[in-house]
Amino acid sequence: MSRVPLISLVLVSAVLGLVAAGCGGSKSQPTTAEWVDGVCSSVVTWKNSLTSAAQSLQGGNLSEGSLQDAADEMKSATETLESDLKDLGKPESESGQQAKESLDQLSSELNDGADSIKNSADDASDASGVVTATASITATIGTMANEISSTVKSLQQLDPGGELQTAFNNSSSCQEIKNFTTS
Repeated sequence: MSRVPLISLVLVSAVLGLVAAGCGGSKSQPTTAEWVDGVCSSVVTWKNSLTSAAQSLQGGNLSEGSLQDAADEMKSATETLESDLKDLGKPESESGQQAKESLDQLSSELNDGADSIKNSADDASDASGVVTATASITATIGTMANEISSTVKSLQQLDPGGELQTAFNNSSSCQEIKNFTTS
C-alpha cells in the first residue's frame, strides 16, 4: 500500500470517528441524586470562593486594588456556578423541568448580583468609596445567599416526600448548605 492512500485512509477514519462521536454522544440526563449532588456541590464551591474573596478584604488589606481583585474573584466564581448549574440540565424526575427552570432563574439572579458586585467595586475611587462599596458588596452577597437558600427550599418542595426532597436530604453536599450563610 502506498503512503498517500494510507494517509488518506487514516484521515478518513479520523473524520468518521469524529462524526460518529458527535452523533449520539449527547450527555445523558442525570439521575435525581446526581443532579442534586451537582447543584449542592457547585453551590458549596461558590460559597467557599466568595468567602475566600471576602476574607481578603478584612483587616488592613482594604484598598481599591484589593476590592477590585475580590470583586473579580466573586464575579468569576459566580460565572462558574452559573455555568455549572446550566450544564446539569434537568434531573430525571417528574419535576425535572420545573427544577431546571428554578435553577435557570437562580442563575440569572446570581449573575445580576455578580454584576452589582463588580459595578460597586468599579465605582470605588477613594478610601470612602471602598468602604461604601464593601458594604454594598456584603449586602449583595447576603441577597445572593438568600436567593440560593430560597431556591433550594423551593426545589425540595416541588415534590414533597418525593425524589428531589429525598435526594436533598441524603446528599452530603446539601447538608453543607442546609443553613446557608455567607459567614
